[in-house]
Amino acid sequence: MLSLKPTLSAKITGILLGFFLVALMAIGLTLFISWQLEGAAAAINDAGSLRMRAWRLAHHLSDADAGAMDARSFSAAVAAERDEFEEVLAGLDRGDPQRPLFIPRDTDIRSDVAALKVFWGMRIRPVLDVLIDDPSPARLRLHAPPFDRTVEEFVAGIHEVVLKMEHSYARNTNILRASQVLLIVLAVIGTVILTRFFFVTVIRPVAELQDGMKRVEEEDFHARVPVLAQDEFGDLSEGFNRMAEHLQNLYGTLEERVAAKTRTLAAKNRELEILHAISAFLREPNDVDGLCHGFLQRVQATLGASASSARLLDLGSQNLCLTVHEGLDDDFLDSEAVLACDQCLCGEAVKRCGSFVADVDGPVIPLTLDGCRQAGFKTVSATTITANKRVLGVFNLYFSDGQPLTDSDRKLLETLGQQLGTAIENHRLHARERELAVSEERNLLARELHDSIAQGLAFLNLQVQMLDQALAGGRTDEARDVLAMIRHGVQESYDDVRELLVHFRTRVEQQDLDAAITAALRRLAEQTGVSTDLDVQGDGPPLDPEAETQVLYIVQEALSNVRKHALARSVQVSVRRGMEGLSVAVRDDGVGFDETQPGTGSGEAHIGLQIMRERAMRIGGQFAVRSSRGKGTEIRLELPRRNKETA
Repeated sequence: MLSLKPTLSAKITGILLGFFLVALMAIGLTLFISWQLEGAAAAINDAGSLRMRAWRLAHHLSDADAGAMDARSFSAAVAAERDEFEEVLAGLDRGDPQRPLFIPRDTDIRSDVAALKVFWGMRIRPVLDVLIDDPSPARLRLHAPPFDRTVEEFVAGIHEVVLKMEHSYARNTNILRASQVLLIVLAVIGTVILTRFFFVTVIRPVAELQDGMKRVEEEDFHARVPVLAQDEFGDLSEGFNRMAEHLQNLYGTLEERVAAKTRTLAAKNRELEILHAISAFLREPNDVDGLCHGFLQRVQATLGASASSARLLDLGSQNLCLTVHEGLDDDFLDSEAVLACDQCLCGEAVKRCGSFVADVDGPVIPLTLDGCRQAGFKTVSATTITANKRVLGVFNLYFSDGQPLTDSDRKLLETLGQQLGTAIENHRLHARERELAVSEERNLLARELHDSIAQGLAFLNLQVQMLDQALAGGRTDEARDVLAMIRHGVQESYDDVRELLVHFRTRVEQQDLDAAITAALRRLAEQTGVSTDLDVQGDGPPLDPEAETQVLYIVQEALSNVRKHALARSVQVSVRRGMEGLSVAVRDDGVGFDETQPGTGSGEAHIGLQIMRERAMRIGGQFAVRSSRGKGTEIRLELPRRNKETA
């Protein structure tokens, strides 16, 4: 529901805005009056100057009459004075906001100025025009006396106008002073009102809240503060009172709450200790039976069970086979060795995937627990062993004293079952991985035997048949040639066997790939006399042992191809390490082959390239070959950092 009560922020904003508008109006009024006074002062100054200018005109006429000025100078001086007088009089009549210059708004002053302007135009300006046109002494003597009397009358009118302007200026000055006094009074009143307002709405509620906080800090939870207004501070006061009441209730049951929290923390610590101990054990190298046996010993001792067992699920028959047990007699083992998935409490746990606890003597248990009852157990728990939401088996705890298991105990057992299932699954995956690695290595070995020794033996078999035919035909020279070829083939097969033995017995020791490549290059130089060179640059973390072994095999296979097919004079191996990863290149200056045409070159060499490519793919590397006839061959392996770390 929308609240219509005025908020404190609205009150403060409203009162400050009101005072701001009043102050703005007062300041604007004083600025306007000051501007008017400044214009009136300029008008008084210009009106006063008209008196001086009128007397100056009369003085020019008297000087000319006395012969003090010549006619031309007299006419110029009088014309200049006339023009200046008319300019000042016209500016006084129309006013000037930019200067500023204003005639006071009194009606009689503006009419007097208009009368002065008429008087000037009717009685003074015509005389001056005549004298300017004909400044002769006779005419001056004729017009000077009456002109002086006219000027005296005109100056008297100007003087009267100036006095009226001065009276108006004094009156406006008094109004300005009164407005300033009023502004001071408003400031004082506003300050008093604001002080009172802030005292009532802010200072007093804050003081009450501070006093209440001090009382609460002194553990006086009966402290309450009055709700002085229905605004934000009123909400704070109500909230403070609710908080004090809540603290009072909490303090009353503090010991009970502390005891309950202590028990909860003790239970959590116990669970964490169990989980840590079980996790540490399951990370140790062991077989499946060893994992299950050590797991049962620790869980049984922790929860105080009399006996325990672990059953693994046979995926073929869908039966639970008792694998490991602790504290069970032979009769129980004979009757409970194999259970179907729909039999007893264990089968129910497999179907519903969780942890279940049953009272053996309970009348409402629809499960068959005859074996547990005959063994003297009162309570039995069955918890599934799972990995990736897939059931691998069940482990049981048997209690002779009917010890109940809480919900937290069942959740703990489910977590432990997941850890055991993960450990069993990891053990199986590692075993499968080792089998796969052995199978892949055997396939590579079989291919290398087929591509080297098997082909050599086939060649020897063919040569033996030719030798037999030559001997049968009495062709001694042909028999000697065939025998020489047999001897050469046997030597090549012997060299291939030695190379394969060295190849598959080689391992990178102490993460020293460079030393292993150096040894391979040294053997190649000793066997063939080929010049070898190893260039190692950069630094980086070592590879995984398996990855380094595969890199070494690729280099050895490349050197073997150089020995058998390249007819090279020199071989260079470069190794580059850096933040991006590892790069290995093997270059020779041999005969090479045309890589753009399939089937060119030695078939055995192409089989070797395929083996190297497969080894590179196994460790996540990129394998490339560059070759052309008569320009040698380059074998390159790129092992990026991410693949290297994964390997």
